[in-house]
Amino acid sequence: MIEALVLVTALAGFLGVLLRRNLFLKVLALDVMSTGVIGFFVLLAARSGLRTPILETSPEVVQPVSPFADPVPQAVILTAIVIGFSVQALLLVVITHLARREPTLQVDAMEEPTEG
Repeated sequence: MIEALVLVTALAGFLGVLLRRNLFLKVLALDVMSTGVIGFFVLLAARSGLRTPILETSPEVVQPVSPFADPVPQAVILTAIVIGFSVQALLLVVITHLARREPTLQVDAMEEPTEG
């Protein structure tokens, strides 16, 4: 059930990117889509019975009771979050500069040829 809700979130963000005509709303929809995709990968990676991959130094611990979780997908998702945040910040700076030329931030108004 929760996987379906996360996929609906990603789909809603994708539709927002396609259907919205305001650039700020497109960036907001892009963020919603990326959050949905990251949430979906986190749900896929979450499994019960896996331990955090931290080794204990006590001598009586010889064999772990349950298998360790793979830390590589966690690092990849953390990297995706950081890159997504950086891209969103850069897009907002570009939109701020575009707002000086076209305050409404509508894609239709920016696509029209201007007479010079």
